[in-house]
Amino acid sequence: MAFENKYVQQRIQKAQTLKDAGFNPYSNNSQRNTTVEKYLNVNDDIESKENKRDENRHYIISGRIKLLRIMGKASFVKIEDESGILQAYITRDNLPEGFYNDIFKKNIEVGDIIEVGGYPFVTGKGELSIHVSDLKLLTKAIAPLPEKFHGVTDKEIRYRKRYLDLIMNAEVRKTFQTRSKVISLTRRFFEDKGFLEVETPMMHPIAGGANAKPFVTHHNSLGIDRYLRIAPELYLKRLIVGGFEAVFEINRNFRNEGMDATHNPEFTSIEFYWAYKTYKDLIEITKEYFNYLFEHLSLPTRLPYGEHEVNFENFQEIPLIKSLTSVGGIPSEVVDDKEKILAYLKSKNITVKPNLNLGQLQGELFDEYVEEKLIDPTFITEYPVEISPLARRSDENPAITERFELFIAGREIANAFSELNDPLDQYERFKGQVECKDAGDDEAHEMDEDFIDALSYGMAPTAGQGIGIDRLVMLLTNEHSIRDVLLFPAMKPISSEIIDEDICE
Repeated sequence: MAFENKYVQQRIQKAQTLKDAGFNPYSNNSQRNTTVEKYLNVNDDIESKENKRDENRHYIISGRIKLLRIMGKASFVKIEDESGILQAYITRDNLPEGFYNDIFKKNIEVGDIIEVGGYPFVTGKGELSIHVSDLKLLTKAIAPLPEKFHGVTDKEIRYRKRYLDLIMNAEVRKTFQTRSKVISLTRRFFEDKGFLEVETPMMHPIAGGANAKPFVTHHNSLGIDRYLRIAPELYLKRLIVGGFEAVFEINRNFRNEGMDATHNPEFTSIEFYWAYKTYKDLIEITKEYFNYLFEHLSLPTRLPYGEHEVNFENFQEIPLIKSLTSVGGIPSEVVDDKEKILAYLKSKNITVKPNLNLGQLQGELFDEYVEEKLIDPTFITEYPVEISPLARRSDENPAITERFELFIAGREIANAFSELNDPLDQYERFKGQVECKDAGDDEAHEMDEDFIDALSYGMAPTAGQGIGIDRLVMLLTNEHSIRDVLLFPAMKPISSEIIDEDICE
């Protein structure tokens, strides 16, 4: 905090002036008895009254001053709380002698948090307001708010000083209120379906459950390294082995990877596992889940997202290999031949590691030519086994797995499969992942012998799925950067003094 800033110094002096006059600029005895939203709803009948006021009603409202207009013996103040903005009409004669001129006009400013008491009335311009008879300063803001007409528009400042972003931008608060509702509705949906919410470790002895590079920490007491979890999958499946038949967890995952519009080092997901079900059952419950969200959030089934309109009445299913030709436009003779894929990618000036296997190359083709074209909700199914180390093989075609990923507006939203419950097959796949890791793939799985032991006791046929909450909220709020749906996204270090000066100036 730049206390040396001249604007901050002026406000610090005003706080001291209030203290010297016997007023605590950081009071803790609020008497608030209603919110702005409730006040406006309860008193909307005032407009129909002949004199447009009701002095028999008395309300106490607290909030931050967002606008202050002083006009001699009277002032208009816009007060904002979490629920909305209310205009307060303050006059000299309705306050204690000397308070209006000596305290209010000289020492109370935009950004301060105040409490007003009074009765409802409608101004000559027709705005329902509160006619103030009592006023108290609750908190003196010593840092000035940004200029009101432009607010906080610099994204760097918005993300680094989210509290300031929330003060200045009501729409930002709505985004995070929607996020909270999505998480709450998600929990309710799965509980109503009979799922049990559980908690699994955040620090793992072995990084597993997804192909990702982990963060490493150290446990001093045990004298061993631990990994911040990249996924809860292997622990949740241990619970299925233990006899729970439907479990879910909503929590954070951590991946030590790059940051871009859809990736943050820590992110929120729901993972759920359902015994005696297949990935086909997960397709159906996913459709139900979206219908549930749209109904309870009162969203249209045709949802705008950027330049697109996503039709949530048009869920599709396409096998991955078929999507390469039908959506990606890749010649059919290319998609099943490793050398032809390498030649095709080279002809398009796309560089990949030459030691990738066929399934991995097919995944590269999908990423380059298909994913961004999937606008309406699309379940891409039948993934190659080489890129699905935890998914069950298809009985009809062992080269593919019973897996899908859900793509909407060109982005992956969910990943699901019928779980591999053959301990010998899982062991061989882990061995293959270890070989990839030894060859330099730092995102490949390690061998998890305890998980193999768990499967050896028998896991019921199970289907499991993960849904990225952050990307889902981006979709539902028409936001195009993951930072806009994370209250405190990861940021590179920067001089705080520079940011403070930028705001105050």
